[in-house]
Amino acid sequence: MSSATLKLNDLTKNQIAYIVKPLVFILCLLPFLALAINAVNDNLGVNPVETLTHESGEWALRFLLITLCITPMRRLFKANWLIKLRRMLGLYAFFYACLHFTTYIWLDQFFDWAEILEDIPKRPFITIGFVSFVLLLPLVITSTNAMQRRLKKKWLTLHKLVYIIPLLVLLHFVWAQKADYSMPMIYAIIFIALLLPRAIHDRRNRSRQR
Repeated sequence: MSSATLKLNDLTKNQIAYIVKPLVFILCLLPFLALAINAVNDNLGVNPVETLTHESGEWALRFLLITLCITPMRRLFKANWLIKLRRMLGLYAFFYACLHFTTYIWLDQFFDWAEILEDIPKRPFITIGFVSFVLLLPLVITSTNAMQRRLKKKWLTLHKLVYIIPLLVLLHFVWAQKADYSMPMIYAIIFIALLLPRAIHDRRNRSRQR
């Protein structure tokens, strides 16, 4: 076992609680702070609303993918403590999704609910984006330890939505693009790469059980 793996395994509860978690929290907040500073300084380009909408949505997708990274990394490095970061990363994905959604209904549509309700079914990428946001809500509501204990096996079933939501977000991203599809394709490749280790692991487990 490498020294790097040993260091990852040797982290204590106090180190995780008082060093790792606060550091990860601050790092996750940096994109929002950068957007806020650029907005205050009028540095979001010729179309600030479009930039804010795009950047917040892309960061929501990134954090969804980062959250999916936790399990493969935990198995690869034998670092079970990484699981303690998954909830925070998932909540940050929801935070940026809220920023994305709020930018649309506030800065883009100015809370014109009639226009919003008309716009959702009219444009498929908005429809699927709205569905993705709604599906995130039960995951956030049931993210606590108390809800996990209360729901038990139902909790595991419900949280399998974490594999469906990124796929819907990717479709939202692709359909929203007008010309350049390179970034959605890169995210799609990353998503598939994150699913493969899970599929292999689950297949091995089924084989052992048989």
